[in-house]
Amino acid sequence: MILVVNLNPSLDKIYTLDDLPYGEASRAKTVQNTAGGKGTHVANVITALGHPCTVVGFLGGYVGQYIRHVLDERHIVHCCTTIEGETRSCINMATPDGKQTEVLEPGPTITEGEKNEFLAQYDFELKRSDLVVASGSLPKGLGDDFYGELIRRAKEQGKPFLLDTSGSALIQGLESVPYFIKPNESEVEVLTGHKLTDFEEAVQTLHELEGRGVAMPTISLGKKGALLAHEGKVYRAVPPTVDKVINAVGSGDSFVAGLATALDRGASPEEALRLAAACGTANVLEAESGVVDPEKVAAIQQEVQITQL
Repeated sequence: MILVVNLNPSLDKIYTLDDLPYGEASRAKTVQNTAGGKGTHVANVITALGHPCTVVGFLGGYVGQYIRHVLDERHIVHCCTTIEGETRSCINMATPDGKQTEVLEPGPTITEGEKNEFLAQYDFELKRSDLVVASGSLPKGLGDDFYGELIRRAKEQGKPFLLDTSGSALIQGLESVPYFIKPNESEVEVLTGHKLTDFEEAVQTLHELEGRGVAMPTISLGKKGALLAHEGKVYRAVPPTVDKVINAVGSGDSFVAGLATALDRGASPEEALRLAAACGTANVLEAESGVVDPEKVAAIQQEVQITQL
């Protein structure tokens, strides 16, 4: 079973409008409400693939109740800590010119008592899990090293920890040496201090991360696919071209979910990368973020090209 850590979930509201004039009232044509947060997306995809997972994190207020309801509807097991604050909402306003304006709430501040309650639940669920996936940003009140704390606890029990975050949380988390990280090209620059200009530099960066103890570092290259290193070998995944992208939000989360599922099933690094790439691609074919159709995943999986560099 996979333990999914979702510390900063959200209610994602997507408005489609004909226009968005500044300082004026606008009437939305459509409204879509979804349970969001990177960990929510990961749990959605793991469950769609028919694999068991349990979600832990923080939920509070009306939005927290809504997310619990969605997880229940999708038969996703969750043991989230109830907080006094309100779980955040994220607003996306899309216009026909392809532009999207986002308003991201700061989210709640986690109290010391809530943090300790979560850690007790995390330790309990950790004993019943085989692998941990932690995705997304950290809410206020936890500190940038909180993922590091979770990694250390997982390593004490011999559980691989897959970390998908950015900024200070990634830098601090890397100090505790997770099993897996998945920075994109801009995040690699933050970690290493230099830009990636070609595959050779990307491969070198992966080897450097392996040298720091990360067993399976991965670099996301967007439309160019992804690179994964393990035991000194580097693999590249190139997914098939998609005719029409409906919604690319959540593709990185879907990638991580596919990789975690494959690893928990005992797949080789190559096959884990293949399923990950298929899930990331399948996500762009769905209107809702962080959702895949398992039949589409299976079809795409057959077309993903894996090469060893």
